[in-house]
Order: sequence, then C-alpha cells, then structure tokens
Amino acid sequence: MNQYRPLRRPLGGRTARRLTPALLAAAIVVGTAACGGTGGTSPGTSRSTRTVSPGPAESPSASVSPRTQQEFAASVSAEAERNRQQAVKQLSAVQGQGNAVKDVSVTGLPVAKAEQFRSALVRVTNPTDKPAFYAVRVDFVDASGKVLDSVVLGIADAPPGRTVSEHANSRKAAGVKSFPRIAQAERS
Repeated sequence: MNQYRPLRRPLGGRTARRLTPALLAAAIVVGTAACGGTGGTSPGTSRSTRTVSPGPAESPSASVSPRTQQEFAASVSAEAERNRQQAVKQLSAVQGQGNAVKDVSVTGLPVAKAEQFRSALVRVTNPTDKPAFYAVRVDFVDASGKVLDSVVLGIADAPPGRTVSEHANSRKAAGVKSFPRIAQAERS
C-alpha cells in the first residue's frame, strides 16, 4: 500500500521570513477583533475603558448613554444658562457686594491678541457645612478702572469645605488690556 504522506520540510530561513509578516498581520487582526476595535477612529467615546471612583452606594449603570455629544453639550449649556439666570435674579436683590465676597477669588488668564474673548478663573470656596448656590458677578475693567464688561456666573451645589472653579469669559474685553475683579458674590 502506498499512502500519501505530506512532505515535511523544516522551515528554512527564507520560508520563515516570508511567513513572519503574514503571521504578524494575522495576530494584529485577531487581537483587534478580540478587543472590539475597528482599526479606525469612530465618533463618540471608547467603551473599553471605564474608570471607577469611590462614590455613593448607588452608582449609575454601565450602559451606554443614548445621547450624542451634541445633545450632552446642549444639556450642559442649558444647565449653565439656567444657573446664570438664577444668579442674575439673585444678585438683583443684593445691596452692596453680597455676603460671599470673601469666599470668592478671581485670576485673569493670559491672553493672546488674536483671542476672541478675555477669560478669568473664578474660584469659590464654600466654608459652610452644606452645599450652596453662589451667584457671582465678575467685572472686567481697564487700567483706568472703567468697567468694560460684567459677567454673571451661577455656581450650583458648591460642596461644603471644598473649592470649585469656573471660567468667566468676556467678548467685550477681548483684545484690551483688562483685569477681572469680583463685583458681587452672594451665597444661598
């Protein structure tokens, strides 16, 4: 009986070198597929990385949010506008500088002449033992002390004993040497 046996040859140097790129490519494809990657970029956020920090006993589920980035940005913007409107209303009833000027500080951020707005970093430290809403008015003034623009911020739920930061941005003070200062600050 004559059985067919495959001819076995040891892999020589040339054969091994020809197979190595093909095996490497196959390993990359298999590894990418196993990790759920597409090999390209995709809009949105990666689903393969999750950072967990200590929090309350009930944490949100790990499900993917059905909102797009644009919808999320719009909801954040709407919330900021609601807080700003609440702050404007609150400050309209305040006589003088308010009860929280000592809780708030402001620092002007460096600007380039080509920038379209002037920005200042506002820091609020809540010295109380419960979360508080802060209404803050930042004036952008020039070297002579003339107010170029006033920006109102509403900072909701500032945690007790902690400092939170937010930017105050002015288009009217852009391109002009100006200095930010706290005009009013009220805690409620």
